[in-house]
Amino acid sequence: MAKTIEIYGAGCSTCTDTIEMVKKLTGGHEVHVRDMQHHETAAQAKRLGIRSLPAVVVDGKLAACCASRGPDEHVLREALQSGSI
Repeated sequence: MAKTIEIYGAGCSTCTDTIEMVKKLTGGHEVHVRDMQHHETAAQAKRLGIRSLPAVVVDGKLAACCASRGPDEHVLREALQSGSI
């Protein structure tokens, strides 16, 4: 079943690297890049509990790898495979 993945970023090189990593890992899943420069995006990020960038959201939930630090490929891969975030 396809997942919806959102990547919240601000255009920095770390954000760009995360976008590339997530797209590589996700295969057929839908990936949306959210620009934190937009007020609506920043407000949504706050509601999701995003405290640092880049951040990855899978099916509307902040990925565990992004809750307190930057994205971790191993943790993100496990979350995508198992569905546990």
